[in-house]
Amino acid sequence: MGRFITITVIFKGNIVGSMMTRRLAEFVSSLSYSDIPPDATEMARLCFLDFLGVALRGSSEMSGLMALGAMGKGSGGATIIGHGRGDTERAALLNGIFAHNLDLDDGHRGAQMHPGSCVIPAALAAAEATGATFRDFITAMVAGYEAAIFMGILANPGHRELGFHTTGTCGTFGAAAAASRIICSDVDAVVNALGIAGTQAAGLLESDHAGTMAKHLHAGRAAQSGLISARLAFHGFTGAESVIEGDEGFLRAMCRSDGYGGEAPEVGAFHIRNVYLKRYPVCRHLHSTLDAAAEIIRENDFRASEIEEVIVSTYRIAAEHDSYSPATVEAVRQSLPVSLGILLEGGELRVEDLEGGFSPEMASRIRIEVDPDMEELRNMRPSRVTVRLRNGEVLTAYRELPRGEPEEPYTWDDIVEKFRELNPGYETERLEVIKEADQEPVAEVMLELSGR
Repeated sequence: MGRFITITVIFKGNIVGSMMTRRLAEFVSSLSYSDIPPDATEMARLCFLDFLGVALRGSSEMSGLMALGAMGKGSGGATIIGHGRGDTERAALLNGIFAHNLDLDDGHRGAQMHPGSCVIPAALAAAEATGATFRDFITAMVAGYEAAIFMGILANPGHRELGFHTTGTCGTFGAAAAASRIICSDVDAVVNALGIAGTQAAGLLESDHAGTMAKHLHAGRAAQSGLISARLAFHGFTGAESVIEGDEGFLRAMCRSDGYGGEAPEVGAFHIRNVYLKRYPVCRHLHSTLDAAAEIIRENDFRASEIEEVIVSTYRIAAEHDSYSPATVEAVRQSLPVSLGILLEGGELRVEDLEGGFSPEMASRIRIEVDPDMEELRNMRPSRVTVRLRNGEVLTAYRELPRGEPEEPYTWDDIVEKFRELNPGYETERLEVIKEADQEPVAEVMLELSGR
């Protein structure tokens, strides 16, 4: 049942294990659907369902429409979600932007990234271009998630601490792995595809923290670059065979030398099983706080006007999302006090709630502090919310993990409901084909999903 490859790395001493790129390529090249555990294929189908719902709504968001207007669709048979069909590479770019622009796409806690919005657009474009079956597509998805998450776990925390957005950087490797599994699965070609992808890996957190649309581009470019890498490799174009571990490769160039040490994550652990799904359209570091606040709202009867003060005790990275005057919707998605204020005032936090403005006065009643105990548990992403009412009553709730993590997962029905909320009027009965499709060409499945 699958091949597990353990790669030993000593990175603190600036010595990196040899042949890491090739070993990752060997896993991607040799993976077959029958190797994948059933719970991993089920999760891949659930991630695809989630991706479609998010990307369909994202296709009508401002940054999605701007990207479509700038790039155009081109000509071809690739699905551009929400906008018909077009050129294969532009489809990968646009679908990645659509899937990431709401901050509702899946993620992985340990890898500190969003793999789906990078991997799925590349796999989908490659599958439609080659006539691949849905089974082939799911296999490519699993390979892509494995590569992206492996790279994210390997590179962090030092990679993020240098200011890199792991979704854009490590997502490029994942997209290349997924597209290669369909287009050029010979191991040497996959090595080349990863080598080509590595030299294109990019994405700066400044784009994220500044509240700009450039963050959305990280996923789109990762998907497009990964697809291009596989297509080039198919035609014999070469890339560095030590792009990950080499003297001037990814780890040494883009990670702090003291940021990683010890045994690397396993290749072949089927990391897709540990992906989280989201219900709030904001940064994941805000979710435990929002879940705790939602619990207080559910279990107590009070109005926002009765709140004297709210104290959020959490870990450092979450506490740093502390803008009280975000200038854009993108910046609101990164603001803990504003997102929490919207939830406390309205009882919900949906896409449309973020677009309706916010109350600076409500946000000003929220105080954020770093709790040393929670900083010790930062990999769990904990938060405690304490609400002090004007009558002296104190309400509190604690979340060690946000909902949607593998420890408290969302179900198929939960994500169908998320799809329905994001896309009113869509006939969600069509979505059952994602559960059932196997040997059908991906292009036919996409036609069925589009209602044609």
